[in-house]
Amino acid sequence: MTNLVLQLRKLSGIEVVASRAHRRVMVVVAFALLTALSAYVAVPIPGTQVPVTLQTLVVVLSGALLGPGLGAAAQATYLTAGMLGAPVFSGGAAGLGWLFGPTGGYLLAFPAAAAVVGVLAGRGGTGGVLAAARLGVALLAGVFLIFAGGAAQLAILTGDAAAAIRLGVVPFLVGEAAKLLAALAIAARLRNRTLELV
Repeated sequence: MTNLVLQLRKLSGIEVVASRAHRRVMVVVAFALLTALSAYVAVPIPGTQVPVTLQTLVVVLSGALLGPGLGAAAQATYLTAGMLGAPVFSGGAAGLGWLFGPTGGYLLAFPAAAAVVGVLAGRGGTGGVLAAARLGVALLAGVFLIFAGGAAQLAILTGDAAAAIRLGVVPFLVGEAAKLLAALAIAARLRNRTLELV
């Protein structure tokens, strides 16, 4: 029976890359690239230096779909590429200095957010109301952590915590709610399959 299952997996394309270590490297690089590409989907918001991007969606999905270790590794890889000069930050920006600017707090929170999502979501199934609620809470916690990091750095840069929340959190709430719903739908559909591969 085990041989039959292995053959069916290979035929269905689930295990295209046989080596688990190679699959792990591939998904880390793939999510680092997805995070970079999602930074290019940047919509400026009047009155703030922080644009709306699809990055939070990709970050929380990396934790939900890859687990805490690989999700955090994907985001750390993304940040390392940006620090080393690859144009992966919003608007094609790059360099270590970018992490000390208005968007740096959000960026620096990416690995921790992916790890928290992975830990809170666990490795259990996605079927049922409780599993969906657990996944939803995990995704929300990841987004909260990203915005807490962003607001903290904005508060340091501006010297005004209230302004940091007003400019760095409030304008994004509606968009984040939509991205959270999308992340929940995507993760609920793909999570069991991705976690078993990595």
